[in-house]
Order: sequence, then structure tokens, then C-alpha cells
Amino acid sequence: MDGPKPSSDAAASPQTPHLIKIVVVGDGAVGKTTLLLRHVENRFPETYVPTVFENYYSEVVVDGIPVNMGLWDTAGQEDFDRLRSLSYNDTNLVLIVYSVDSPSSLANVQSKWVPEVKHHVKDAPYILVGTKADLRKDEHTLEKLRARNQKIVELDVAAATAKEIGAHCVMECSALTGVGVKEIFDEALKVVLTKQGLIKSKSKSKAGTSNECCTIL
Repeated sequence: MDGPKPSSDAAASPQTPHLIKIVVVGDGAVGKTTLLLRHVENRFPETYVPTVFENYYSEVVVDGIPVNMGLWDTAGQEDFDRLRSLSYNDTNLVLIVYSVDSPSSLANVQSKWVPEVKHHVKDAPYILVGTKADLRKDEHTLEKLRARNQKIVELDVAAATAKEIGAHCVMECSALTGVGVKEIFDEALKVVLTKQGLIKSKSKSKAGTSNECCTIL
């Protein structure tokens, strides 16, 4: 008499979702929360409310692998530096966010955010994310920047920063229109799953970073 076949039962049971934690950091008001709300809830908030700390969750399947993606929103203001440090534990990837209409937010990526990330997260990759790409051709925005003797952040400038800081790549999006948002999180998941050996890498860079996901909107 044949015994039970546990291997068949195991094959028939659903896979346990793979947990991936992504932390989002950057200056206050660059659009971190709106980026997450557009991705998770497909909505754009009409009013700005400074974030203290929020978590969002999204279940997806990447190359046949079920993933439970935890998205950790953080406050960029200096008052929350100590609280924000608690969010980095067990992080798999960091999205470092700047806004294309704020050159100072890109400068702070190098002066503040990368040092902070490297201090708290030793080996997690990070992607540089430019938000508010819809403002690139907005005349009112351009006029305000000219009045301050500033320019919109062009993608080639951000790409140079991404290379300097060792980011996987730089990507742009607009939470207002939704353009480019999904691609950022798709890329983030692929980076983590590739690093963990669960999916195969399509390309490798000699420097350990790649700007092939660089996108212009």
C-alpha cells in the first residue's frame, strides 16, 4: 500500500508571499506620500499634510513570485530625524526622493540622505526618484525658479548624481498624472529579488550600479 505523497501536497499549496520592505526618504514636501498613495490607492491628495510616519502594503506577483511589499513613508523634516531612524530596520531597498522643481532637494540627497541611509542600512540598494515631473514644462513653476535664479532639475543632472552616490538608477514620475509610478516599484522589486537570487539579472554593471532604468517624462 502506497503512503502519502507530501511533495504533491506541497506543490499544490499556494506560495507564501515573499516579504520586501521599501523605505522612502527625502526632503519634506518633495512628494513621497503622494507617490505612495498613487501607487497603492491610485489617488492624488488635493492638500498637503506633512507625514510623521505611515505604512502601506501592496501584494503583487513578480516573475511568478508572490510578494507582500511593505512601503514605509517617512517625514523629511529635521524634527523627525530620530523617529525616522527607527524605520530602517530590515530594509531591503530605499527610494531616495527629490523633486524636479527643487534643486535643493537633489543637493540634499548627497549631503543628508545618502549618509543617513548608509549609516542605518549597510547593504540595501537604493533608487533615486524624481517626483513632480509634470512641472518640468509648467510655466508658473519655471517662472518661480527663474526668480530665485534656479533651474528645473534635468534628468542628466540627476543621473550624474545617481552615479556619484552609487544608486541603482534614477527614475522620474508624476504622482499627479500617474506616469512612471508603477515602473518605479516594478524596478524596485526586481532589484531586490535579483539581489536575493530569486530572479535572474538581465544586465550587470562593472561598477555595481546601472542607469538603464533612467526615464524621461
